[in-house]
Amino acid sequence: MQEELEMEPSGLSMQTEFLTAQHEDELIDMLSNRLDWPALPGRRSLHYGYTFSYKTFGIDDDVPFRPFPDWLTGLLPRGRRERRDPDQVCVQHYPPGAGIPPHADTHGAYGDELYALSLGAPVVMQFRDGRSGARADVDLPARSMLRLGGSARLHWTHGIRARKTDTLPDGTVRPRGHRWSITYRWLREGAACACGDEKLCDTARRRRGVEREYRWEKEEAAQARDGS
Repeated sequence: MQEELEMEPSGLSMQTEFLTAQHEDELIDMLSNRLDWPALPGRRSLHYGYTFSYKTFGIDDDVPFRPFPDWLTGLLPRGRRERRDPDQVCVQHYPPGAGIPPHADTHGAYGDELYALSLGAPVVMQFRDGRSGARADVDLPARSMLRLGGSARLHWTHGIRARKTDTLPDGTVRPRGHRWSITYRWLREGAACACGDEKLCDTARRRRGVEREYRWEKEEAAQARDGS
């Protein structure tokens, strides 16, 4: 059962021991040895359902829907507000030291909640309020299912710092190990968010006439300038 975390940002809840240690071991063995991961250094990703686009941070319309494999169907979040299977699932492997930049999942593309299952080594995730700059850390233990809703989903960014250790509140320095995560997303009906957060919401910025400039567009423009 999901239990609310009594902290800021609001909207965070967690179900610890979402699966058994034996099930986790079997999953990690399968993820490590029987999936065709891209040959990339650092964090690696696989996508099921619709494919996440690292260009637009929405859905890659050029890639066909990929049905969920049997091993994944038993890992869908329970007790969620959404009463249907997720539209997009991202499986990621983090070797020790790998991280992910602070971000808020695209408001217009994805709905008001998302879930993330952690496997393997624990890690500390950082949250930051996009308006006040307030910060908070959440320790993600192995086999935990984290839910982001409310302010945690819409008004705070989340990320994992690229480092070899995490320092816990009691001062303990914990080495990082191999970690796998499974993130579950639902598409937003109408592809328009009503939160009005002009710092983090693509819909709010677009309504003000501010179009998002993607990193790949900046890189292509720089290459064009250099080649001219």
